[in-house]
Amino acid sequence: MSRPHVAAIIPARGGSKGLPGKNLRPLVGKPLIAYSIEAAKGCGQVDRVVVSTDDPQIAATAKRWGAEAPFLRPAELAQDLTPTEPVLLHAIDWLQTQERYQTDIVLFLQPTDLFRKRWMIDGVIQALLDDSTLDTAFVAYPTHKNFWRTTGHGYVRLAADLTHGPRQTREPLYREDTGLACATRASVIRHGQRIGDRVVILPNTDEASFIDIHTEFDFWLAEQVLTHGQRTIND
Repeated sequence: MSRPHVAAIIPARGGSKGLPGKNLRPLVGKPLIAYSIEAAKGCGQVDRVVVSTDDPQIAATAKRWGAEAPFLRPAELAQDLTPTEPVLLHAIDWLQTQERYQTDIVLFLQPTDLFRKRWMIDGVIQALLDDSTLDTAFVAYPTHKNFWRTTGHGYVRLAADLTHGPRQTREPLYREDTGLACATRASVIRHGQRIGDRVVILPNTDEASFIDIHTEFDFWLAEQVLTHGQRTIND
């Protein structure tokens, strides 16, 4: 049996409103998107590293850092409110129809989530390789905070069935961090989902991983952590 084809797909559109030009903005010596490209290329299980973008400058930069940018994403898939799922589907469909490359597993990485470790990428892919019944494996941060949401009847505590005692004794909730590392079978993507029904979570306790760069403050904070926080990336 041949080894499954694993394609890393990194969505990076050019029209960011919150932080214009963020994907190309230099962060401690390299453009932001380079961190995710390097992370994907550092995994031996990844066959192809594909950047999906509507911006020729992002495409050119991606290629300089060793990724592929074989197409420019259609404008209708690069709007402010465009979900990630159709972007991933477009990429795997393009690879199949234009290059006859059949994607089996999609590794989704988000350029704005850069505080990832090598074990995250290796781990989510390996989980699907080891268990054919899994749809998706992703990274999540365990938290012992209490969460609430608003409804038409006021405020409601989430996971109200959990014991709300001292922090040390509480069962954790998990903050989904698919932008750090998420591996999903292409069949799930083809059904319009990023996460399937049968999942496994890889817990990650690095506090810096909450930084998701969408504002000037986010960018400044990431710069401070990289420069003064003694944090390494992709190791």
